[in-house]
Amino acid sequence: MPNVSAQGWMLAFLPVLIWGGLLLLPWRPWSTRERLEADAEAVQAADLSEITVLIPARNEAETIGATLAALQAQGNGLQVVVVDDQSTDATASIAAAYPHTRVVSGQPLPDGWAGKLWALEQGKSQVHTAMTLLLDADIQLQPGLLPALLAFKRREGRQFVSLMADLRRTSFWDRLLLPAFVYYFKLLYPFALSNSRTRHVAAAAGGCVLLDTEVLRRIGAFASLRGALIDDCTLARQVKDAGYRTWLGLSRGVVSLRPYGSLASIHDMVARSAFTQLGYSTWLLLAVTAIFIVAYAGPFISLNSSARPWALIAWAAMMLSYLPILRYYRMSPFWALLLPLSAAFYLGMTWSSAIRYWRGIRSRWKGRAYSS
Repeated sequence: MPNVSAQGWMLAFLPVLIWGGLLLLPWRPWSTRERLEADAEAVQAADLSEITVLIPARNEAETIGATLAALQAQGNGLQVVVVDDQSTDATASIAAAYPHTRVVSGQPLPDGWAGKLWALEQGKSQVHTAMTLLLDADIQLQPGLLPALLAFKRREGRQFVSLMADLRRTSFWDRLLLPAFVYYFKLLYPFALSNSRTRHVAAAAGGCVLLDTEVLRRIGAFASLRGALIDDCTLARQVKDAGYRTWLGLSRGVVSLRPYGSLASIHDMVARSAFTQLGYSTWLLLAVTAIFIVAYAGPFISLNSSARPWALIAWAAMMLSYLPILRYYRMSPFWALLLPLSAAFYLGMTWSSAIRYWRGIRSRWKGRAYSS
């Protein structure tokens, strides 16, 4: 068996520290214990008259009907406001056909505003209930999800609760990259820390957020975060900073209808905000790159050496950290073998996001470009 230098042993041992340390963290960022599922039996008795759903919609004709139909099946008394954000398709006319649904015609996007936040700002004056549900136009709630979310919010005494959507997995690229998207989000924003009273971590999933309307007004949203590209986490941060309690969890009852399917579409989704997540810091990007190379490539490099046992331990710990996400989304554990490949693509997409920024484009989404 070939000998290895001290540097070679370090390259083999560092991944063990990284992956072993991750598994031993007391807040368990790899875990799926923070979850909430739909309660179909609660639909018949659900009184949702305290909630207004606020939906920003831009060219969502393919999904808005399914989103609104699912809301109709959640319970009684629910009010819905759809802000048509300058759509060029039939989004507005489809939405207007649903009962208890008001359609607000959005005005042109002012300078300094992100499109989604501008749409929400225009719709908030139509909300006259105690609670507001912020819902993306491509999110379908399974029967009983909203009553379960409302009951959880009351039981836990939270002013802000959100659920991460179950992303559609219809292709190889979806299965390779979308569960890993949730995995990396949880590593970056550990749910247990975000859900605690600490001010150091605040996170949310913007596709489905139920919060007190008064809290929204007191923090000055949405004008106070009008230029934010990661609006959900920014909103959670403001809610926490104001002294309120937040909660974020996974759910299979919040279903994304947006089809990805291709590497290009997933790239666009990730690259629009990946460098923003790093605070546009080149040094942090380089640090993340170094960590990824050591954590994922280190075990491979060390396999054909006397440090092979350490490499195998690191490999096993890496896979073990990914298995809870795969199990939660009912995927084969064999996908864990491809986590290093997923990591390589995510690192590449993060660099792509940085290159966009250096070229003067902070983000690009829904036909709009936001300059850096």
